[in-house]
Amino acid sequence: MEHRPLGTQDLICFALYSANNAMNRLYRPLLARLGLTYPQYLVLVSLWDRDGKTVGQLGEELGLESNTLTPLLKRMAEAGLVTRARSEADERVVTIALTDKANALKSEVADLVGCVFDATGLTLDEARRLRDDIFALRDAIEDRDPRG
Repeated sequence: MEHRPLGTQDLICFALYSANNAMNRLYRPLLARLGLTYPQYLVLVSLWDRDGKTVGQLGEELGLESNTLTPLLKRMAEAGLVTRARSEADERVVTIALTDKANALKSEVADLVGCVFDATGLTLDEARRLRDDIFALRDAIEDRDPRG
């Protein structure tokens, strides 16, 4: 039996990559109307869930390294969306908190989420299953011993 080489359409990684690109193309104009980038949106969603997280907590939750997150948070602070405060107990720890301006965006973002959900064509149950399957795939990959 002859084996043909794999094409992009055979690869899980390409399916995820192309779906991610499509999702970014969907979000970009919706977020631009609010003056946000996608990473800024994720920071806001995280803080709306629980305000007052440290930079380390945000980085862990969002999967962003400090060298990516720190300039992002600095730009958000300059835009008046968050405040950054050093801990008195340990000045290396910086806590990020939402401003009134960021909290005012929350209702506008709710409309955006509805638009994105409608664009997927998925039912709520299908969307939840897909999300859970993608997280399970991520966790399986991250939990794998890199030494094989």
